[in-house]
Amino acid sequence: MPFKTIDDLPDSVKHVLPTHAQHIYKEAFNSAYEEYKHSKDRRDDADREEVSHRVAWSAVKHKYQKGDDGAWHPIE
Repeated sequence: MPFKTIDDLPDSVKHVLPTHAQHIYKEAFNSAYEEYKHSKDRRDDADREEVSHRVAWSAVKHKYQKGDDGAWHPIE
């Protein structure tokens, strides 16, 4: 289900990503959730929510990377 605010994100996202990255995640998830609402639009047997989480993480990884310290940092 789409997220209204970053406060609605799963703890596994809220507790590891900086605020800006959480916004990226939320927007990408919500967009993918709408885009992949029909199973014919998905590549495998993954459900709509699973695909949306994959897309959201991918979007975050375009702007952030996990550092050696285990924290997510903006890509410069």
